[in-house]
Amino acid sequence: MHFTGTIWRPPYEADSLLLEVTAGCTHHKCKFCTLYDELPFPFRMSPLKDIEADLLEAQIDLNSCHQKQISHIFLNAWRQKQITRIFLVGANPFVLQASRLKTIADLIHSYFPSCETIGCFARITDITQKTDEELHQLHLCGYDGLTIGVETGDDDALTFMNKGYCAQDIIDQTCRLDAAGISYNFFYLTGISGAGRGNIGAIESAKVFNLTHPKRIGSSMLTVFPNSALYQEIQAGNWEEERELEKLEELRTLLAHLTIPVQFAALGASNAIYFNGRLPEERDSLLAQLDQVIQPENEKKLRYYRTTLPHL
Repeated sequence: MHFTGTIWRPPYEADSLLLEVTAGCTHHKCKFCTLYDELPFPFRMSPLKDIEADLLEAQIDLNSCHQKQISHIFLNAWRQKQITRIFLVGANPFVLQASRLKTIADLIHSYFPSCETIGCFARITDITQKTDEELHQLHLCGYDGLTIGVETGDDDALTFMNKGYCAQDIIDQTCRLDAAGISYNFFYLTGISGAGRGNIGAIESAKVFNLTHPKRIGSSMLTVFPNSALYQEIQAGNWEEERELEKLEELRTLLAHLTIPVQFAALGASNAIYFNGRLPEERDSLLAQLDQVIQPENEKKLRYYRTTLPHL
């Protein structure tokens, strides 16, 4: 299989077949991000011949797994020859032109007729570039369950971090996804608003998210690495990181202000504590979990976790 650099996928895509169609990020300007610094280029499209070769290899491996009756739980769906979901890897494969995404979908369905949906990471600006009709056609091709790193609804933070869009864009473009029938998930970056602004960022984000319809909201927690542009801003005195307890208080505020029905989870390595629950049904339980940790004596322990985290 053709895989370039570290492969990133959301926790909930663990059972999906991973297929590389892009490498790197078209934006590559977010001040906090270091995920693709190891690549010798900012962005690259995979040649269609590589994509088809990978689909063929996966198909052959699938048949081999079936014949050998491998019993590992991760291969259970493979044994049954029922690949129902494929996740396209790369920072934002949805940036590809609709015609190319359709070609990729056609290849997928030719090798895996059982595939029902195709997911990938997407930027808000990737949606902007497509017409309503193109989005509808991509829905018919099976594109669904996009994962969008919106990060926050705080316009000041979005501007400072060079995200390349504003809070209103999140509302407008996800509304277009709703109309096209394409579901989506959000990633929220706890701590992105900076010291003293955590609760402000959470409230602004809740206002935005409450006007959208994500299936899931996953929380990552800001971790500043020395090779990031954000680290340089901190050294220059232009920005200050939130304390670890302020980050958790921010997360608590967001949970308390969300009014939409949504699965909310903090499962990635950047989170010092893990939780997963349904809003509004399990809100009280999630808040109680946070309250147990938001205690002054825990700041030092949480900070140690943050500063010794080698990688996300």
